[in-house]
Amino acid sequence: QVQLVESGGGLVQAGGSLRLSCSPSGRTLSTYAMGWFRQAPGKEREFVAAISRSGGETYYADSVKGRFTISRDNAKNTVYLQMSSLKPDDTAVYYCAAKRTYSAYEGAYDYWGQGTQVTVSS
Repeated sequence: QVQLVESGGGLVQAGGSLRLSCSPSGRTLSTYAMGWFRQAPGKEREFVAAISRSGGETYYADSVKGRFTISRDNAKNTVYLQMSSLKPDDTAVYYCAAKRTYSAYEGAYDYWGQGTQVTVSS
């Protein structure tokens, strides 16, 4: 069982930036491709971004493309989501997820974190 621990959420004004971090407890991050998802109140959870095991592949939801950047540092066992030009519509609980595949594009996610709240005020 992999426990994913997210951090970095908080309250920020529109136009501001935040960086989320996620690390697996007791496991090596390089074993997994990683993703970020979010769930706003009253809405279903939606995909935000994903990165392959090596970091060579990334892809994004259209709603965040050009504003968010997913990256990973396997030496630090951490994956990041850098969020810029934040909008009130980005307000949600953000979840980190891991899957036992190489590719950022393929495969279902096997493990999920507990989530971290991001609130963007107008």
